[in-house]
Amino acid sequence: MGMSTESQFHVLAVDDSIIDRKLIERLLKTSSYQVTTVDSGTKALEFLGLHEDDQSNPETPSVSPNNHQEVEVNLIITDYCMPGMTGYDLLRKIKESSSLRDIPVVIMSSENVPSRISRCLEEGAEEFFLKPVRLSDVNRLRPHMMKTKLKDPKQENEENKEESGKPESRSQEEKEEQQQHHHQQQLHHLPQQQHSNSNKRKALEEGLSPDRTRPRYSGLTTVV
Repeated sequence: MGMSTESQFHVLAVDDSIIDRKLIERLLKTSSYQVTTVDSGTKALEFLGLHEDDQSNPETPSVSPNNHQEVEVNLIITDYCMPGMTGYDLLRKIKESSSLRDIPVVIMSSENVPSRISRCLEEGAEEFFLKPVRLSDVNRLRPHMMKTKLKDPKQENEENKEESGKPESRSQEEKEEQQQHHHQQQLHHLPQQQHSNSNKRKALEEGLSPDRTRPRYSGLTTVV
């Protein structure tokens, strides 16, 4: 209940270097994010529930298949240069998955290669950080994770229900107001109508025609 917004975000960090992995984990935890670290792209896919058909080492311990359903991942930050599956390969597999493509992916690299950066961004990466990653870089992650929260199906359904309910209640209120206003108008005109009828009756009793001032043509009364 008392958790901050940041602590509700879960980041999956992927790096084959234990030093870099510990560094990014410390930076993310400093920013109050929940962090899970793995040392390869294959393990990242296993954690996310995507298992490789040609897994190179079947004996490698992996996360329980059910865990990925219980733990929501709001962002993946991965190293580019890794043995086996590179960060670019991991990025492509995530974007090719219908269930994972909406998860923001950020690439890290110690090499500043423009063509590599462009390729990753074109493939769908949100950011490309140069190592060593700094706290200012981590601060740029939050807007990307906010997108995953906004796309939460439950939240969208609740918002849609609220929005769909508003016009109905508003139109109902408008109908009631119109009916009340119409009723008041009828009540307002009723005394005038009664007064007019009494004047006509009085005029008839006195032998006067209420329409005597109106000119007549061929027996028809024309209103001036």
